[in-house]
Amino acid sequence: MRVDLLTREFPPYVYGGAGVHVAELSAVLRAHADVRVHCFDGPRDAVEQPGVTGYTAPEELAAANPALSTFGVDLEMAAGVAGTDLVHSHTWYANLAGHLGGLLHGVPHVISAHSLEPLRPWKAEQLGGGYALSSWAERTAYEAADAIIAVSGGMRADILRAYPSIDPARVHVVHNGIDLDAWQRPTGDAARVGDDAVRGLGVDPGRPAVVFVGRITRQKGLPYLLRAAEQLPADVQLVLCAGSPDTPQIAEEVSTAVAGLSKRRSGVVWIEEMLPRETLVALLAACTVFVCPSIYEPLGIVNLEAMAVGLPVVGSATGGIPEVVDDGVTGLLVPIDQVQDGTGTPTDPDRFVDDLADALVQVVSDPARAAEMGLAARRRVEDHFAWTAIGDRTMDVYRSVLEGR
Repeated sequence: MRVDLLTREFPPYVYGGAGVHVAELSAVLRAHADVRVHCFDGPRDAVEQPGVTGYTAPEELAAANPALSTFGVDLEMAAGVAGTDLVHSHTWYANLAGHLGGLLHGVPHVISAHSLEPLRPWKAEQLGGGYALSSWAERTAYEAADAIIAVSGGMRADILRAYPSIDPARVHVVHNGIDLDAWQRPTGDAARVGDDAVRGLGVDPGRPAVVFVGRITRQKGLPYLLRAAEQLPADVQLVLCAGSPDTPQIAEEVSTAVAGLSKRRSGVVWIEEMLPRETLVALLAACTVFVCPSIYEPLGIVNLEAMAVGLPVVGSATGGIPEVVDDGVTGLLVPIDQVQDGTGTPTDPDRFVDDLADALVQVVSDPARAAEMGLAARRRVEDHFAWTAIGDRTMDVYRSVLEGR
């Protein structure tokens, strides 16, 4: 069986969880199928990355709305999948390519749902009228897809609510996975080297620390965390691995909030560049608790990464997060009532901030409990989120689609 994966992100150009997902999924699927990858960001080295085709946006659309430029790449991808048995697209950036490729070559189209445009209306700030185009592309592809893989049960419910014409039997749940070997707490000499690297980032491994990792986008809830951090004990550090802002407006909002917080307390460390994985693992290992204050999160690979390193997670009780964080065992879930207008805005932002702060204080104030939760977190990802199992379940979806034709 030949399977072509279509994605915006693929190493070395990975910006978020979807890119991590495709990279790991393609690796495990190669044990079962002939896997080809089609991605953005230009040509790849055929020797270093065999089976990977990278596309460059058409020069004629360089000055156009980014959504139109994306569609230009999608058209090239649709042509490039000739000869495949099945196309599998990831995110709206590649959904149109999967839809058109499936029609053009008469093969099934499977979608992995990492997020949904109707639940990210703030993308209009970034794309302008392009948000209408991204929404159209996603809806068209989803409603015609042979199968849709949701990364959580919460995401499956969101899909069926956003697109009620979709047959529920076509929507399958296959969780995201985690590379257990790559994401684990360093020991011995590696731990000492890691601590030196962490100190070089401005973090003191000897102090308790709350760490956040994510892009600066509305869905990640970073402004709520910065407000909650005002209530943390004075000795607790706040480490923000946050970059790639969606818009200048949210970049300014976060920058202003971080500057204000830094004036009122010590230990605020903002790391804007994307860290190499080894450094990020060392940073996570040096912290006390991971925080995921998202107001929209289909699953959250960052939570799995932190848990694999042995950190408890304090996360919003929204989307797929409750399927990852076992409340009271591997971390704490923060209750959040949300406005049902697609924005995910808390109905009572002040209460959400206070509840988030309370949960973080509980964990950082009890190091023994935090360590116990961290060990349980590692066991949970080992038991439920290994990539080999994710690959097997994905292949089951492929087979069911091909057999149904």
